Amino acid sequence: MSANIARHHGGLILLLTFIAALLLQMLPLPDWAQTLRPDWVALVLIYWCIALPERVGVGIGWLAGLMLDVAHGALLGQNALALAVVAYLALRLHQRIRLFPLWQQAVSVLLLIALHLMLVFWIKGATGQSADTWAYWLPALTSMLVWPLLFIVLRGLRRTYRVR
Repeated sequence: MSANIARHHGGLILLLTFIAALLLQMLPLPDWAQTLRPDWVALVLIYWCIALPERVGVGIGWLAGLMLDVAHGALLGQNALALAVVAYLALRLHQRIRLFPLWQQAVSVLLLIALHLMLVFWIKGATGQSADTWAYWLPALTSMLVWPLLFIVLRGLRRTYRVR
């Protein structure tokens, strides 16, 4: 019984980080800053997939994407599908990404976030929604720039609260 409790230690921290990411994603910003918003939910998902691949995976990515779809009033399932794919790739590559220095991890994050944006862009195009401008891709760049700080903060939380 105690092994089971130890194995699931820190579930509340996981939940709170996803809630915080969703709130940051929905936080009202000035029009000029909207396009610069990092993809907080995807960033937190990538971190936890790399740090705890046995606990956070495709299912969590799907749920986080559904919450993002509901929060943004988007086509139900577009972010869910995209984040499930991102989670799958983060899980498949987690052992490699863990070994990278932070700047190389940030480049990997750039590619994963760009994939998320590309999948959502493709779904929007398939459903006949209007095409976005080049600024649509800026969250991938800002997510890459935020990654080192987010990594350090989430790693600190994971170690402080012994999330495992």
